[in-house]
Amino acid sequence: MRKHLAPITAEPTAADLAAIEVEWPLIAAELDVLDAEITLLNAEDHGGPTVLDWRRLRRAESRVTRAAAELAARTTDPRRAA
Repeated sequence: MRKHLAPITAEPTAADLAAIEVEWPLIAAELDVLDAEITLLNAEDHGGPTVLDWRRLRRAESRVTRAAAELAARTTDPRRAA
């Protein structure tokens, strides 16, 4: 049985948009990891992933780690706030 969702009529607030803006570097880094993982999956059909494919994934994972650390530092230290 299908449940119908109520339509969302409220727009995001300025605070919501500001929170997204603060988290955007982490979101972008996670999207890079996803893209690298998709590339690895697609490479299986073409002879397997290359060394560069694996390097791309490792670098994307490193960006996620750095972005998460920066976000955590920013949210725990009010002096580092944007």
